[in-house]
Amino acid sequence: MSEERITTQAAVDRYADMVYRLALSQMKNRTDADDLFQEVFVRLVRHVQDLESWEHVKAWLIRVTINCAKKHYKQYWNRNVDYMEEPERIADENEVFACAEEHPVRTAVQKLPPKYRLVVHLYYFEELTVAQIAQLTEQKESTVKSQIHRAREMLRNLLGEEWEGK
Repeated sequence: MSEERITTQAAVDRYADMVYRLALSQMKNRTDADDLFQEVFVRLVRHVQDLESWEHVKAWLIRVTINCAKKHYKQYWNRNVDYMEEPERIADENEVFACAEEHPVRTAVQKLPPKYRLVVHLYYFEELTVAQIAQLTEQKESTVKSQIHRAREMLRNLLGEEWEGK
């Protein structure tokens, strides 16, 4: 049986949920996540002919999502503006950080610094290996392992405070 041809529509059908979950995990609010999601797939339209396999497409989409998120936070506005209102909550419980007030773990993950939030998301939600994360984030495997370990410690502290307060 031959593998499905790589087209933009097929890639959207196959990986839209993954890209959106990753965008949500990296952005401060749903609006920015929507913008990031759209930018990633606009870039895909321009580069789909260069992608050789579905694994290549998946890795490319993750890498572009990460790069677009980093670019977003490097912009002056995003580095220097604090939102006066609470970021819009996601209504669908199946979304990665949906109903955060009811899920202390999701709330705690959102409080992590971006580099820790990224590795936690890729490791636990996208089920990538340390080696795959290292390749996608252009870091050493030992760095990724350290970031996951530190993120777990931060989550333990955040969740301890959260649960002790109840």
